[in-house]
Amino acid sequence: MRPFELTAPTTVEAALASPGTFLAGGTTLVDLMKLNVLAPQQVQDINELPLRGIDTGDGLRIGALERMSDVAEHPGVYPAISRALLQSASQQLRNMASIGGNLMQRTRCTYFRDVATPCNRREPGSGCPAISGANRTHAVLGASDSCAAAHASDLAVALVALDAEVRLLSAAGSRTAKLADFYRLPGDSPEVEHDLRPGELIGEIVVPRLDWASRSTYVKVRDRQSYEFALCSAAVALDVQDSRIADARVAVGGVATVPWRLPAVEEALRGAPVTPESFEAAASLAADGARPLSGNAFKVSLLKRTVVRALLELTEGSRL
Repeated sequence: MRPFELTAPTTVEAALASPGTFLAGGTTLVDLMKLNVLAPQQVQDINELPLRGIDTGDGLRIGALERMSDVAEHPGVYPAISRALLQSASQQLRNMASIGGNLMQRTRCTYFRDVATPCNRREPGSGCPAISGANRTHAVLGASDSCAAAHASDLAVALVALDAEVRLLSAAGSRTAKLADFYRLPGDSPEVEHDLRPGELIGEIVVPRLDWASRSTYVKVRDRQSYEFALCSAAVALDVQDSRIADARVAVGGVATVPWRLPAVEEALRGAPVTPESFEAAASLAADGARPLSGNAFKVSLLKRTVVRALLELTEGSRL
């Protein structure tokens, strides 16, 4: 780790007026600084900023500095969000990591985290060894010839499924962005991962009110059950009326370069009966446009099965 200057502003205005990389829980930033992947000269500890609170009065509002474990256990938080958080990291890390930091975490691609190897995200134009190298955990959706790194956040998948927005603060004021639009596909510039502008800070996450989101879930498939990132995941919410699906929200993770919404699957579910056959027919559209690499073609079928599993988990044993 290289030397850096640490400050601890106590107001949002002071934080936004000063240069530096923001530090909340530090569960991603400190790791990457130790690996010399990131080497900021100024770091701002923002834990004293008033960016906390969980409001479930009309929809859901979450302060960016709320800890993952507190949000997961809060009554009124939609099940898909709670389950995504509880299946993330370890209890110790969930107690430290902030909600805003979770949304900003970097990819777990081994080439990105190894400064001895090229990486277009870390050093634009240096190349992407994963395209022809070790790519079992990489993306089959949203990748480009420049980058195929999978997005790491479980929480972001659930939030994208539920149409969440982020409120972004700057010295010039605030703006709101759809989380689904906030993340950038790699294209020819994978180093640009999101729409956070210089000097901006995530202030809060806003999830619009959705009464039927109480019937939602998050399913995560991984190599082991403890502290592991997703090979594939699915966040699903269903509005079921008279044993038919009136509306649906579906997003997936672990298989794409950004949290990946599945509008074709949602459309196929609308009006369909609540049956395994309907679920399988809709899930057959989940991997449309997939571009598997040499080591991750299994993710195409895994993606479809994970969506079906989430739908079944949400509906089996219920009085519909």
